[in-house]
Amino acid sequence: MKRFRRLRQNEVIRDLVRETRLSVKDFIYPIFVIDGENIKIPVKSMPNIYQYSIDRLHEILDEVRESKISGVVLFGIPKQEDKDEYGTQAYAENGVTQRAVRYIKKHYPEILCVVDVCLCEYTSHGHCGVVQSGEILNDETLPLLCNMAVSLVKAGADMVAPSDMMDGRVAAIRQALDDNGFKNTPIMAYSAKFASAYYGPFRDAAQSAPCFGDRRSYQMDFTNPKEALSEVETDINEGADIVMVKPALAYLDILKEAAQKFSTPIAVYNVSGEYSMVKAASIQGWIDEKRIVTENLIAMKRAGASIIITYHALDMAKWLNE
Repeated sequence: MKRFRRLRQNEVIRDLVRETRLSVKDFIYPIFVIDGENIKIPVKSMPNIYQYSIDRLHEILDEVRESKISGVVLFGIPKQEDKDEYGTQAYAENGVTQRAVRYIKKHYPEILCVVDVCLCEYTSHGHCGVVQSGEILNDETLPLLCNMAVSLVKAGADMVAPSDMMDGRVAAIRQALDDNGFKNTPIMAYSAKFASAYYGPFRDAAQSAPCFGDRRSYQMDFTNPKEALSEVETDINEGADIVMVKPALAYLDILKEAAQKFSTPIAVYNVSGEYSMVKAASIQGWIDEKRIVTENLIAMKRAGASIIITYHALDMAKWLNE
């Protein structure tokens, strides 16, 4: 009789034969940067997550550096009065995100600085593209995304991550970066980004809820796995260096299939709703947070993720370092 339990007898043996492992280097931590001074505002729907003004970024960046995780992804929040129909603060030379990038690369050069490329936090209407008569225009949005990507890389960003889900944006951004002398700047594309209810807390954090309608005309229908793989393949063909599946837990089947089909590195975004559900249950004492988070992140790694963007990154790094 085959006795599988021989290799489960104690922690030393279990660790010796463990097939999937997490490393602090797997993680990227999202940070919300808000315009203003001396600001650290808790996000009510995301326990232990805050909006930081640039002069207080050191409070979280010191933790990131100490944790040894790979890097951060930035989401900028301009002042409400600076938002407009075209999201001009997204590509302003002295926009909040551009200034945050310069600050990070000056004071924390060893931290990989990824920047989200999307207009939703910067537009007065909250949509990810140019709006005309209630329609989100695809081709008219592409030049603005290119301007944003170029301006952020000029500020010092190490990688751009377009999350808007406009068709053709990876090719357009790749061309714009190349034309401006940034041939070596990688693109991490939100390729299979689904129109998901799991984003609710993020929209509180980023102040980016749309003022009308929803995003289902450009984010993916969550019923379509074949289309998701086509989106991933298209972004790879357009020049994406890393592709992403978002959200994570409800889409592990998509992640697994993409990892098996493509050799391009795949990231997964463990999104705000997934994070907040775990935190809420933990606060109530209903679950063991450390064990649940570890199990969830291992599931993402096991399914094929090379990179995990997660709000749990700093906690997980502490647990791993213990």
